Amino acid sequence: MRKSKILVIDDDSSLLRVTEYSLKEKGYAVFAFPEPKSALDFLRKEEEIDLVLSDLALPGMDGIAVLKEVKKFASQTKVIIITAFATVETAVEAMKQGASDYITKPFSQDELVLVVKKALKEKFLEEENQNLKFQLQEKYRFENIVGESSRMQQVFELIAKVSQTNSNVLILGESGTGKELVAKALHYNSPFKEGPFVAVQSAAIPINLLESELFGYEKGAFSGAYKTKAGMFELADGGSIFLDEIGEMSLETQAKILRVIQEKEFTPVGGTKPIKVQVRIIAATNLDLEKQVKEKKFREDLYYRLNVIAINLPPLRERKEDIPLLVEFLLKKYNQPDSKISQEVWNAFHKYFWPGNVRELENIMERALVLKNKKNLSIEDLPAKLTQDAGLTGNDFLNEFPEGGVKLEELEKGLIQKALQKSQGNQTQAAKLLGLTRATLIYRMEKFNLQP
Repeated sequence: MRKSKILVIDDDSSLLRVTEYSLKEKGYAVFAFPEPKSALDFLRKEEEIDLVLSDLALPGMDGIAVLKEVKKFASQTKVIIITAFATVETAVEAMKQGASDYITKPFSQDELVLVVKKALKEKFLEEENQNLKFQLQEKYRFENIVGESSRMQQVFELIAKVSQTNSNVLILGESGTGKELVAKALHYNSPFKEGPFVAVQSAAIPINLLESELFGYEKGAFSGAYKTKAGMFELADGGSIFLDEIGEMSLETQAKILRVIQEKEFTPVGGTKPIKVQVRIIAATNLDLEKQVKEKKFREDLYYRLNVIAINLPPLRERKEDIPLLVEFLLKKYNQPDSKISQEVWNAFHKYFWPGNVRELENIMERALVLKNKKNLSIEDLPAKLTQDAGLTGNDFLNEFPEGGVKLEELEKGLIQKALQKSQGNQTQAAKLLGLTRATLIYRMEKFNLQP
């Protein structure tokens, strides 16, 4: 680990020597100058100066002027002002111009070291934060979403266009197709990327708690509200909020989200003053919202405000040519890049219907590689549902695609019936088998008029 580099400027030669000695004794690399011009020339040439410690009263240039110059060409470098004039005005002016702190003469060695450590800690935390943001942006570049099929290429093109706008986006697709991954790619490639990304799993939050989670609440707003809490919209201010499974929200909550879109403000539960926010809304659902609108289960006005731009994610069964790429990606993820996949496994992957989509593929790979600690993947490592003909479709679907085609709705209905039968009518377990949420399963049961 490199030593922190500190530049000290002070025309008091004795104080300059003492300060230099004190900081070197603590392990810092110190460069001492009696006047500002040579110090600034050195700063322009020397890389990675972490901190400038400058006296306020200097020949030819005061400490505030030094501070301004440092911020021009070394904005990440922290500056501490040394002053003999302990006035509020001096401190406020220095802080306004970007100083991290100030220290008043005379000061002890312990006081000096404490102030220096505090400034350096702030710098390193800021750098760490920037590095994390960079890593997130790299991780969620839309190019990193795996797929070479024509359907996915269309998705990539749309994400590239949409990410540079501030329009609301609606992501459509079955469970497990990667809706949150696309939402993050949109955020981290957008003008909002410096702001927060806040994800809300709507179906995972009880309906009676969702409003307070989204909009926050004031102390005493309801039983158990012992203190004021900021909601997710407030936390997402300046960034993006991802409303997953928005089709599961109540009509009352939908109305309040509509107000945020229209008025750029909301009122916390139990509050009286609205809070202004600037936030991009990215919504997602695996439901048919147009049908939900017709059935009065989803607000039409909110649907059109969200559906400014729609991104449709194809299910895995409609882009099976991407499976080898996805498998290669998952092998690297689980540190098994050299693992071999038998031809029987590839055949099973190709024949399987993939109701749980990419998420199901990842679960199967993790189970085989991590839990079984296997280097090479054989047909024996796969779940029975992938190796049994009945498991391929759940509708007595043939291994070879029928010459006359197949009705997708009948196939879906058969899969649901098979899952309910296998789970002995347990809807939660049936939903898990299909890679769906329980609410989505119930909706699809109603769609096909299936009884529990």
